[in-house]
Amino acid sequence: MNIPTGLKYSKDHEWVKIDGDIATVGITDFAQQELGDIVYVEIETTGETLSVEEVFGTVEAVKTVSDLFMPLSGSVLEFNSALEDSPEAVNDDPYESGWMIKIKIDDPSQIAELLDAQAYQQLIQA
Repeated sequence: MNIPTGLKYSKDHEWVKIDGDIATVGITDFAQQELGDIVYVEIETTGETLSVEEVFGTVEAVKTVSDLFMPLSGSVLEFNSALEDSPEAVNDDPYESGWMIKIKIDDPSQIAELLDAQAYQQLIQA
């Protein structure tokens, strides 16, 4: 199970890479394994401002559709349009080419509420 230490994690299995006031968001290796083969990623919230835990999109696997939840409040700046043609990148490389959105963080204090790699490891092993 790949859980990079330089990232933050949500209890809903999103990972967050913080770069100043911009956060890149995707789903964790654990989440993509649980979902199985990803066939479609739908993000229709680009340009919208959403609160923490609001749904920013969905990911469709062969056997299920799962909501994607905002790990931080902010404005959705960008969707990884490469996922339209290659949604399997979420399975193959969830932390790099499989990223989903970039957001402008509204409230940096929320970052402290996210999990570090060790806490996320404990969450998925519970």
